Amino acid sequence: MQSVQPKVPLLSPNRAKIVRTLGPAYFYFLIAGTVTVMLGPLLPQLIRHWQIQDAQAGTLFTADFIGQLCGAWIAARSLRASLIYGSILSAGGCIALTWLGFGAAHIALFCIGVGLGAGLTAGNIIAGTTVPAARARLLAILNVAWGLGAIACPLLIYVTSAGGMWRFLFVIAALLVAASLFSIALPRTLLSGNASETSDPPESKSATAERRFPLPPLPLICFSAALFLYVGVENSLGGWLPSYAIRSSSSLQASSIAIYFWIAELIGRLLVTALMTILSEATLYRLCLAMLLVTEALLCSISHPSAFSIVALTVLGGFALAPVFPLLVSFMLARTGNHRRLGVLFSSASVGGAVLPWMTGICSTYFQGLRAGLLVPAAGVALLLLLSDIVTAKVIAPLKVTS
Repeated sequence: MQSVQPKVPLLSPNRAKIVRTLGPAYFYFLIAGTVTVMLGPLLPQLIRHWQIQDAQAGTLFTADFIGQLCGAWIAARSLRASLIYGSILSAGGCIALTWLGFGAAHIALFCIGVGLGAGLTAGNIIAGTTVPAARARLLAILNVAWGLGAIACPLLIYVTSAGGMWRFLFVIAALLVAASLFSIALPRTLLSGNASETSDPPESKSATAERRFPLPPLPLICFSAALFLYVGVENSLGGWLPSYAIRSSSSLQASSIAIYFWIAELIGRLLVTALMTILSEATLYRLCLAMLLVTEALLCSISHPSAFSIVALTVLGGFALAPVFPLLVSFMLARTGNHRRLGVLFSSASVGGAVLPWMTGICSTYFQGLRAGLLVPAAGVALLLLLSDIVTAKVIAPLKVTS
């Protein structure tokens, strides 16, 4: 168990180094939030432009998140390079997407995904291991930055709408290049291949070095499954709720629903730190999953929802979803430290992002309605709740001591 004393120097003499380390990661997450969610608000335009069905549109998510899987797999080996070159690769994919047709667009989305997978994984590891005493809070703030980018996405689409979606993609590419240049400021000595010497106690460091994988088999499977399910659920809701809304009510717009969803998630993540002073992290984790499951059940059970009910459930879903990922990653990094094979765990999240939105589209086409398709993320939330005991086990006490 890590004591408080060794962390005091990290918060004062090395403050400049901490800012230099975390600053590029936070800026990248701001831009990456926009890139990650852009398929959702763009999807109605893309469906009309390419004249495709929901099942075909679902493959766009699959291509993107298969790319994220590949990027996440290699990210932990070089955190600095993952942010720099990941940003450049995503920028190239965005530019290519401006002139490719439906089939070839999958290649561009795969490249965007590889860059995102590398950069997002590296950013989470950096924020989760730089100051272990504030791990959960730093991860929550990191995801706030991501949430701000997600909220900016539909707003940026609206601002650039005069030039079509292609102008939006060029702007995003320029911002990704800026994130790459900013990431050059990251310390070259940033840990990237082994267990962290600065973030883990000696006992944890030696135990991690002896393991080929970051965790024993059962926790490894459970955390992989939880990451798979969370990212799949988040991207199924963020990607398909805008389309569901405009099909259910002519008074709603896809961009507005996307903004409501990501603003609610942002507010939820801003409140995480305050909520942790009232509830234990494990209790907060389970409570949010239970509230999300109720929201999903209502989305799937209401046959003719009003515009107000769609907006209300969208906001409630985003709010309930918000604390889950930073808490999940905090639980995981408290056990693993900065292990060189953390990409194995984070890549499973990308698989979820590839599979669940695609399955949502398949179910929607087969049952001729997105309400049936939304049963897919609902089932994912139920499984997350079932895994919560294992995910939070033996982590509650250490987190209370170090917070």
